[in-house]
Amino acid sequence: MGNSFEVIGGTTLKGELVPQGAKNEALQILCAVLLTAEPMTISNVPDIRDVNKLIELLQALGVKVEKLAEGEYRFTADQIDIDYLSSPAFAKMASSLRGSIMIVGPLLSRFGKASIPKPGGDKIGRRRLDTHFIGFRNLGATFDFDAGKDFYFVEAPKLKGAYMLLDEASVTGTANIVMAAVLAEGKTTIYNAACEPYIQQLCNMLNRMGAKISGIGSNMLHIDGVDTLSGCSHRLLPDMIEIGSFIGLAAMTRSEITIKDAGIEHLGVIPDVFKRLGIQMEFRGDDIYIPSQDQYSIDTYIDGSILTIADAIWPGFTPDLLSVVLVTATQAAGTVLVHQKMFESRLFFVDKLIDMGAQIILCDPHRATVIGLNRRNPLRGIQMTSPDIRAGVALLIAAMSAEGKSLIHNIEQIDRGYQKIDERLNKIGANIKRI
Repeated sequence: MGNSFEVIGGTTLKGELVPQGAKNEALQILCAVLLTAEPMTISNVPDIRDVNKLIELLQALGVKVEKLAEGEYRFTADQIDIDYLSSPAFAKMASSLRGSIMIVGPLLSRFGKASIPKPGGDKIGRRRLDTHFIGFRNLGATFDFDAGKDFYFVEAPKLKGAYMLLDEASVTGTANIVMAAVLAEGKTTIYNAACEPYIQQLCNMLNRMGAKISGIGSNMLHIDGVDTLSGCSHRLLPDMIEIGSFIGLAAMTRSEITIKDAGIEHLGVIPDVFKRLGIQMEFRGDDIYIPSQDQYSIDTYIDGSILTIADAIWPGFTPDLLSVVLVTATQAAGTVLVHQKMFESRLFFVDKLIDMGAQIILCDPHRATVIGLNRRNPLRGIQMTSPDIRAGVALLIAAMSAEGKSLIHNIEQIDRGYQKIDERLNKIGANIKRI
């Protein structure tokens, strides 16, 4: 079963939390080091399983990795062993890691070929990789799938720029195609590109390396191919999912928390969505101060109808925070409909919240209505298992606000995305034991 958290709920926290570096940005940026033979220095790298496994994969490919300080690394990809891609060791390593798909774009554009095993892990549906491979094909790569070995192969002596309209504004797909296009011959236009802050960070870093990308921050990117890229330094943004989780946590546990260096300008609508749940916050420079609140009331629409919070691609509200919104709403005053449009089965953890005493109607796999308890009854501590990273943190927040003791199993799921979350929360007053 692995590790579990034993959580004694009902404690109030007080103090400062520093968000970790952004996990989803790290996965893209680390793959981009493969685009140059020169050293790349990356800082604010989170110490979490998904990122550490990708660093191991880069080392296995021949990238020299030096740890300069806590969260800071120098990567030099001047001797890449491209034959490693056809080894059984690579097949095993890459299939257990979702972020590994993004090594394909850089390897294809710099070395003319790449391969990747069919990814396992999170239930992400079959369509998700199509965007990547259609993009590579548009740039002139030939694509082959070996069903016997469950392996994808792409090859191109020299990629050529092209116009393309993506079938889905996939973040990893956009990142992968951009990394392939920067060294392609001629001009590439990507329409319906994802425009998340993490994609903007990647494009800005590539430009510092000598790429020519314009339209950054919009859904239409123009890329003029260059021959080579040089090294540079890059600092990852703070993780917006962790920041949103901390805002919900503060409200649920009546805690006074300051989130330091939150990169507020990159948070999009996240603070506003939590404000609509009635959570007070103040921006102090780049810090978010959340006062201790006995009550918070969910907003309604102007005509008095019930608020809906739904996910959407950037700059809409990220699906990764819907589980936190849902948990936070359980102790608010008022009612909200949470509509998870982008993924199925992300709401299946609500049965655990119902067991804890929350008033939730699961309408279907995509929609849940939360009727806030307004603190009339605290949630009750129970035993539960975390189904995925984001639900794991939502359940942790619920347990911290609950009366009594909770056990959360399968916390490897939480460790995949949150760095030493138990230690950091215990420092400001939580009671979480890792067993």
